[in-house]
Amino acid sequence: MSWNFELVAGPYGGTTEGPVWDGEALLFTHIPANRILRYDSKTGETTEYFTDTRRTNGLCFDAQGNLYGCQSGGRRIVRFEKDRSTTTSLPHQLDGKQHNNPNDLAVDKQGRVWFTDPFNASAGDLELDHMSVLRLDPKGNGQWELTRATHDVSRPNGVLISRDQKTLYVAQSDYSPDQPRQLRAYPINDDGSLGDFVTLHTFGIDHLGVQRGVDGMTLDAEGNIVVCAGWEQSGPGPIIYVFSPTGRILETHALRVDRPTNCCFGDPDMKTLYVTTGGGHLFRARTDRTGWIMWP
Repeated sequence: MSWNFELVAGPYGGTTEGPVWDGEALLFTHIPANRILRYDSKTGETTEYFTDTRRTNGLCFDAQGNLYGCQSGGRRIVRFEKDRSTTTSLPHQLDGKQHNNPNDLAVDKQGRVWFTDPFNASAGDLELDHMSVLRLDPKGNGQWELTRATHDVSRPNGVLISRDQKTLYVAQSDYSPDQPRQLRAYPINDDGSLGDFVTLHTFGIDHLGVQRGVDGMTLDAEGNIVVCAGWEQSGPGPIIYVFSPTGRILETHALRVDRPTNCCFGDPDMKTLYVTTGGGHLFRARTDRTGWIMWP
């Protein structure tokens, strides 16, 4: 089945990101405007849902319906409350040093928040000497413990947890010519540590330059990984890939604008894929796949 992408909101200018389905509508971030937008698929209307988000990028619900976000400008993970307040008390220093710029996150069934922490050179001083996947573990009574989960990525981007909670998928998205751009699968050990990764796919370098690897990603009900990747300057262009859990490319679907950033399934039957872009678009396409999310 060919996926025909329809523009339903934007372009707003500047990156849109972090799409999540809340059971009734689609939430997504408009990073440079410091806001979360809400697209109602029944009415076709897009409204402002949250403001002053300090360049929040990725969003994710936990199993109880709490909405967490990567506040890139605030250099921390936050929780957006239903009363429109923002909880900022989660730990945001590792070994006494500030986060870089949290980018994307995934919350597992235990309530642990896994997030990627690359660095944007325009965002101030770099305090950590690494860009890694970090993990926040809830300890009860509003207390959290922050730990470093990876020691072998140079610039992590998208992150996703498998349906069985046993695998962490990580986009290694370093665009230095000497670094790989890979979709990786890390086994999650019982204590929360990660085992050695398996490379599911590597994006190369062609005669035009470095190919753009995975940015954001989501799961379908069969456990396949649907990812946003590619750009017009090299490689096959902007594409939505569907990978099996072993890394086999099951499908590719071209997007008509450059730099898809993130995606999620939505609508009552969970068969519509929503895609955000570097140019500030929100697209949707009806698919023959059913998405899977932990909540609702």
